Amino acid sequence: MSPESQLEAAVFFVASKVIDPDLRAQFLDQACAEDARMRAAVAELLQAHAGAEDFFAQSQEAVMMPGMDAQVATAIQELDVEIVATDERVGSRVGRYKLLQKIGEGGCGTVYLAEQEEPVRRQVALKVIKLGMDTKSVIARFEAERQALAMMNHSNIARVLDAGATQTGRPFFVMELVPGTRITKYCDENNLDTLQRLKLFMQICYAIQHAHQKGVIHRDIKPSNILVPVHDGVPVPKVIDFGIAKATEGRLTDNTMFTAVEQFVGTPAYMSPEQAEITGLDVDTRSDIYSLGVLLYELLTGRTPFDTKTLTQSGLDEMRRTLREKEPQLPSTMITSLRRTELTLTAGRHGSEPLKLISQIKGDLDWIVMKALEKDRNRRYETANGLAMDIQRYLNTEPVLARPPNRLYRLQKLVRRNKIIFAASGAVILALLLGLGLSTWLFFREREASQRETRLRMQSEDRAKMTQAVMLVSQGKYDDANQVLEQVRSSAIEPTLDGVSAFRSVGEWMALQGRWHQAAKRYAALIKIDKLNGWGVVAMDYQVCGVVLAESGDSDQYDRFCQMVVTNLFANGSGGSLLKNGGVLKTCLLFPANKDRLEMLRPMANSEAKNWGFKTDGWACIPPSLWKYRCGDYAAAADWCRLGLTQKNRPLACDATLHCILAMSNYQHGQSAEAGAELAQGRQLVETQLNNGLDRGKSSTGYWFDWIFSSLLLHEATQLIGGDANYAQHR
Repeated sequence: MSPESQLEAAVFFVASKVIDPDLRAQFLDQACAEDARMRAAVAELLQAHAGAEDFFAQSQEAVMMPGMDAQVATAIQELDVEIVATDERVGSRVGRYKLLQKIGEGGCGTVYLAEQEEPVRRQVALKVIKLGMDTKSVIARFEAERQALAMMNHSNIARVLDAGATQTGRPFFVMELVPGTRITKYCDENNLDTLQRLKLFMQICYAIQHAHQKGVIHRDIKPSNILVPVHDGVPVPKVIDFGIAKATEGRLTDNTMFTAVEQFVGTPAYMSPEQAEITGLDVDTRSDIYSLGVLLYELLTGRTPFDTKTLTQSGLDEMRRTLREKEPQLPSTMITSLRRTELTLTAGRHGSEPLKLISQIKGDLDWIVMKALEKDRNRRYETANGLAMDIQRYLNTEPVLARPPNRLYRLQKLVRRNKIIFAASGAVILALLLGLGLSTWLFFREREASQRETRLRMQSEDRAKMTQAVMLVSQGKYDDANQVLEQVRSSAIEPTLDGVSAFRSVGEWMALQGRWHQAAKRYAALIKIDKLNGWGVVAMDYQVCGVVLAESGDSDQYDRFCQMVVTNLFANGSGGSLLKNGGVLKTCLLFPANKDRLEMLRPMANSEAKNWGFKTDGWACIPPSLWKYRCGDYAAAADWCRLGLTQKNRPLACDATLHCILAMSNYQHGQSAEAGAELAQGRQLVETQLNNGLDRGKSSTGYWFDWIFSSLLLHEATQLIGGDANYAQHR
């Protein structure tokens, strides 16, 4: 049959369904406006049809013949849009319902706002199915669904209340009235962000899960079937048209092109691959999961995985092939591929920026959507609740179950093909692994217990030695106490006040005896207690440790000490109070500083420099003067020394140190005579003190480590300037 004959037969078929003569004439005027020959032919067929009932069946078969072009069916659908029977006009009655207003039109019917008058008075949504559907079969299928639909009671599902047929024989369904907009429009108009959209979507999943548990499959999940009314400022999505999709579903074969194509092309973008099969028989709850995946895709990107217009224009066979075989883009890839203006508009509808939106979707959300859109339904989420739970894991920043196909998946396929071999091998391997695992666990458990026992025994022994050392110190037996401390393992030292005191007392006694290496070991252990256990020691302990290390001549150990000072007190911010007086900084500058050490100490010096302008005593002028000297700013170093020598109540050790630094600064500045004079004054003070023997000292003149500090700088100045060669050689 030619396309012209098909169209003529199709126009006759639709016209034969219109009983009202005026409406039929109106339809023929529209359908045959430019073809008088067709109008005459159809009129002749209608006249013959009025006298011969069996001719109707023959004409209907002509319309549904194989090979009918899909464009013809689409044209008929467009012709049918304006045909409204008398009993379906606004103001008329359909059964016990009065039609108040036309509120929408979908792929399979027209929706009216209607008023039910009895047994209760309420407003409802009444959907009249389009022409061309078999009223008896539709109503019969719906009656089969009504029992299951009546069992559904969910806040996110609009109830189906009633069903019947109009006076002209067209089936209608009565649903709960939902005064809301479709979900995609609501999200875009209110600029809901990704998280808000996901939370709305999860409510839809719970509603679909409820229906599935009652044995009801929706079959037509799409934005127009999910409306979002707002109750007390809170959006409450509602799923509508439950049961109608199955009731209006016919057997889709090549012999039913007219009605089947009309239904099929309504919302192809949301159909699962199994729905695209020619029979449509292999459909279960996982078909709804696929449609939910398409909806989630659209909520995230503003587009469906496959464009509806492109699908409908490609023809039935190509449309089915696309749905069954072609893989969609990842949602994040879809957004990235948009033009700049479209990308900006899409991000704006999400209340976000383009890069942020892509970053949110890329990764977990990509895989969640793609798992729901799997062509193989066995690899989709098993339930709508499973899909919602994976989204909740994403919202909770937890690992999601959705994963891309990988080698493990291919291995699982291999195992399924060779179940017996893998089962036997697996049992043997499992037994070996269990035995090995058990023996390994027992081994490590025994070793850990042994190590714990050894550690406790060592701690007990070291605790006893520490107690013994403290008692020996209290008796003045420092040598004996030192021998006991030599046996204490540093890793087992406990940060007790008595323990700290023992190390400090023995270290000081060794220094006063001139046993610098042993003194250095005691002070190094003292500071290590602070490092290991977080005890704060006073700045004096750090100063003394640095002086003793310098006096012992161990430059490597001294460098490690300076690094430790920076790490423990400055970099970690734990020693701010110890740095304020600058005593620790000056101790790190005792040895002539190389470039690496200066750079290491520079952040600490810069931090200290904030307080230098407020110093009012001689001691406080030593750190800036020594820092400036080590950095090569000899004039500034000399100025700080002169300022310190003008302060009142200066200890003699302070004067000796300032004279030595000033002597070196003057010499480096080319003032040899002044340098020699300053060096002489510094030498006189140091030699007078040391010739009388090293003792603990006191604050008014300086403690022993202050004089050792001065003597080290005097030795450096003597080597630089000359002066007393005997002193320099002796040192």
